[in-house]
Amino acid sequence: MNWHHFLKDWQETADSQGFEVELLLEREGDPVFACSKGATDLPTVYLSAGVHGDEPAGPQALLALLKAGFFDERFRWLICPVLNPTGLQAGTRETADGIDLNRDYFMCTAPEVCRHVAWLEKQEAPDLFLSLHEDWESSGFYYYEINTGAEAPPYEEVLAAVAPFFPPEPEEEIDNHPVTKPGWIFHPDHPDLPEGWPEAIYLARKGCPLSLTFETPSSAALADRIACHEAAARCAVEKLASSPTLP
Repeated sequence: MNWHHFLKDWQETADSQGFEVELLLEREGDPVFACSKGATDLPTVYLSAGVHGDEPAGPQALLALLKAGFFDERFRWLICPVLNPTGLQAGTRETADGIDLNRDYFMCTAPEVCRHVAWLEKQEAPDLFLSLHEDWESSGFYYYEINTGAEAPPYEEVLAAVAPFFPPEPEEEIDNHPVTKPGWIFHPDHPDLPEGWPEAIYLARKGCPLSLTFETPSSAALADRIACHEAAARCAVEKLASSPTLP
């Protein structure tokens, strides 16, 4: 994947669909974008990807959804498609500075996270946060849910949406987290490490009631991982669209 071309393609496509594309910063010649679209009185969905550079399926799934016209007029959309361009260029989890961005949302030492948090602070807390990730140690799909009282897509619906691509991860413990059901981890709204906040914990503390972090197995075919993320995102958004509790 040529990430320079990817980022140019993202910007041009987002511009053509009415997104406001804000440059947060540049890292070694590549931009970190934050994109927004839709009226501020609509329910808000925020999606992010590319926080780890060895997880390329998430950004590509967001671009596929963008090109399919998925980001329609029902919601206010906030999207950060590539938070770690230096890591993606190098194929490394961390940035060029050796920082895992998804453990930096409390300390805020990385320039990517500092600019990202400053942008997020200007936004209303989203009604739904979707974070697209991958896992080198898994053989199936799984997801983390942080829920402080929102109506979430039922576990069975999420697993059915991704079933054409992957079975649920069979392990009973994933990354030291016991599973709630196969492929599903219900996570509290506090971090595993006091100072090692992931983006999802930061969003929960900001007031986001529902966060879903989708994980696909890195060893599987890239096309399946991309399609799986698309399916999971569609499932979650359609559930939100049908919720009678929306403002």
